[in-house]
Amino acid sequence: MQQKSKLFLQALKYSIPRLGKCMQKQHLNHCNFADHYYNRIKLKKYHLTKCLQNKPTISELARNIPSRSFSSKDFLPIKQENEKSLSKNMDVFEKVRTKLETQPQEEYEIINAEVKHGGFVYYQEGCCLVRSKDEEADNDNYEVLFNLEELKLDQPFIDCIRVAPDEKYVAAKIRTDDSEASTCIVVKLSDQPVMEASFPNVSSFEWVKDEEEEDVLFYTFQRNLRCNDVYRATFGDNKRNERFYTEKDPSYFVFLYLTKDSRFLTINIMNKTTSEVWLIDGLSPWDPPVLIQKRIHGVLYYVEHRDDELYILTNVGEPTEFKLPPWACGFIMDTNSDPKNCPFQLCSPIRPPKYYTYKFAEGKLFEETGHEDPITKTSRVLRLEAKSKDGKSVPMTIFHKTDSEDLQKKPLLVHVYGAYGMDLKMNFRPERRVLVDDGWILAYCHVRGGGELGLQWHADGRLTKKLNGLADLEACIKTLHGQGFSQPSLTTLTAFSAGGVLVGALCNSNPELLRAVTLEAPFLDVLNTMMDTTLPLTLEELEEWGNPSSDEKHKNYIKRYCPYQNIKPQHYPSIHITAYENDERVPLKGIVNYAEKLNEAITEHAKNTGEGYQAPNVVLDIQPGGNHVIEDSHKKITAQIKFLYEELGLDSTSVFENLKKYLKF
Repeated sequence: MQQKSKLFLQALKYSIPRLGKCMQKQHLNHCNFADHYYNRIKLKKYHLTKCLQNKPTISELARNIPSRSFSSKDFLPIKQENEKSLSKNMDVFEKVRTKLETQPQEEYEIINAEVKHGGFVYYQEGCCLVRSKDEEADNDNYEVLFNLEELKLDQPFIDCIRVAPDEKYVAAKIRTDDSEASTCIVVKLSDQPVMEASFPNVSSFEWVKDEEEEDVLFYTFQRNLRCNDVYRATFGDNKRNERFYTEKDPSYFVFLYLTKDSRFLTINIMNKTTSEVWLIDGLSPWDPPVLIQKRIHGVLYYVEHRDDELYILTNVGEPTEFKLPPWACGFIMDTNSDPKNCPFQLCSPIRPPKYYTYKFAEGKLFEETGHEDPITKTSRVLRLEAKSKDGKSVPMTIFHKTDSEDLQKKPLLVHVYGAYGMDLKMNFRPERRVLVDDGWILAYCHVRGGGELGLQWHADGRLTKKLNGLADLEACIKTLHGQGFSQPSLTTLTAFSAGGVLVGALCNSNPELLRAVTLEAPFLDVLNTMMDTTLPLTLEELEEWGNPSSDEKHKNYIKRYCPYQNIKPQHYPSIHITAYENDERVPLKGIVNYAEKLNEAITEHAKNTGEGYQAPNVVLDIQPGGNHVIEDSHKKITAQIKFLYEELGLDSTSVFENLKKYLKF
């Protein structure tokens, strides 16, 4: 019997792991599925003809959901959600504020992984994987399950945790800051926990329990940044480890996702524009997987399950009927559905920090509605809109101190990314906090190529539309200056990885807008990189940047904006570049070549300018290790801040004193 459902797929707030040149420590964690595709994929309710036929449903397992995912409470009707009063929310805020104010600021830390399962919380304490009873999670009363030092790694940390359904085993993925390589350990939970197995180079992994009550671990193996193989393993008396799927197309990436109710395991095979999903029955994991829909170029879709129905999130306009096994029925959704009919609230197109709400006025600043940061109560957040060359409205998010006066004389730090359909990160960082406290204005430009405004926003900034992102960035900075936020001599710009393309391009086309730039692991030599198919990510990246080797149109277009190709003798802003010696995503060679060519152009310009010319500084800071972006590196943070203050001629004494409150030097 077919069932109707008006549920909006809030459950499916997940996506591909952060692929490409954009990966950071958090990005590598497949547990933290990206929010950006959720807001970009169309949703339309559509019944499938195949229904559940007497297939027993599995009881809801206490799945180990990471903090950014959801629990079963997410399925409560929205009416119940709205009944939570504002006063209760403010009580929570006050409790958080009180707790933070009463603990030493040196103890602020970002938790890498924490999982609740059954009556326990699993997390990292010091150099150990531990668990404690849920009600004792804030105390020091915990059980040590595994000492990470046994792996003989340099400063290891836990990236992801998964607990077997009946808590006989726990699996954890362990990494280090200086490498993207990871190890997955499996610990048998007993009176004396012991490591049962370890697997190298694991990307994603999930537990299911078969019909004989045996725990089965599914995991994907990553080699040279490519993830194409899926394995399954059992432990105890019936040990086995076998590969049962290999993706032969090197431009695709494979990752695993367990549906929220733990009923099905999905094998997701995708590149930047196309996906294919295979379904594994959580009750019969040894049966062959079932194909949901064969890959079709340009079609992305994802699968979730609830109450014996599948929910399929897709970007196709009119859904086609998928051939599903007799035990599956569900809905296909696209954005033609009216969100007002959905019992779950949509996220805003751009997700600002949760403590702020805004009211939009067309072409003007967003106006605050009275909410302020409950912890600091010292900063203000605004939203501003810029008009790009083609008339497209480009949103920005701006932070500054509440009591700041004469903003035109304040230093400005602009953030940009604009690639892969990813949202620009605006998460809390200690260095951002101290800059705002020291009078800086922080601006986040949500340019085309990112994912803040949906799939089309990304499409309008990739391939032969990359220059749109550059036009947007230029318009944003000019609008900031026009609205009284700083001035070119006090304006700085920062980006990491693929964001370096737009920053480098702006330095070539409009260097007069900037005083200084900081880049981390920047992608600066697009043309030569995309023509080198021996690099591990070139084939995956073709849908984003184009194929200059076989398409002359793509080649000529890349030449128009590629930072390395367009360096010329002129005045540049000072540039600080942090690069990593063994970075596999953005090869060091391209960054070094860029720095050398830039120095040559600056030297030539200085000769032609004459005496008295003050040449900009170009600093190339090469760090050891094989990671791509090390977000929490104290050395990197202090070097970048020191550079910005020196270039702007500012006193950095107070900012470093404040930074010491957050970072353990």
